[in-house]
Amino acid sequence: MQNLEQARFNMIEQQIRPCDVLEARILELLHHVRREQFVPDGKKAMAFMDMEIPLGYGVSMWQPKLEARALQELHIGRSDKVLEVGTGSGYLTALLSAFAGHVTSVEIVPELSEIARTHLLHRENVTLAVGDASHGWGSEKYDVIVLTGSTPVLPLVFQSSLNVGGRLFAIVGDAPVMEARLITRVAADVFETVNIMETSVAALQNAQQPKRFVF
Repeated sequence: MQNLEQARFNMIEQQIRPCDVLEARILELLHHVRREQFVPDGKKAMAFMDMEIPLGYGVSMWQPKLEARALQELHIGRSDKVLEVGTGSGYLTALLSAFAGHVTSVEIVPELSEIARTHLLHRENVTLAVGDASHGWGSEKYDVIVLTGSTPVLPLVFQSSLNVGGRLFAIVGDAPVMEARLITRVAADVFETVNIMETSVAALQNAQQPKRFVF
């Protein structure tokens, strides 16, 4: 147990703080939401490492610093309605739900959604759905949208699905260099984009592709 807590402490101090995640409520949350419980059996030793953790089905958990940085950039509050595209293990879902009013998380792989459900049993403000949300999800508007897979081209539907004041966190581009972006809907027809950091994560299944030249 002591080694586990030391590993958690080291993750926060050596990976997450150096990534400019300094918000006290987030650092505190990372102590309480047990990351090791969301990691596949046989990979528990990787729970606090500075790396992605494969979940199968071509999906991986983000690096801890990317999860924490996204959470900080989104400034989630109790009145916020959140859409997460790509549930994965459910760990980021759990972090989002700790601050949000409600989280709708959509996963295209039924098996992953079922595993996440067992991890999120006691979180009453989470709705899990199975389906393809790579090009949007339903007609509702959200205060926060997070895409957990990258997309070479960001579909405009995600911006139009934001309430005014809403924030979208998306990783856009092609490997090896992608840009994590925060897009804020500051008015009905006005969007502000801030590039947060360079990173590279696996693409969403069926992510929108650019029109490529064919010779």
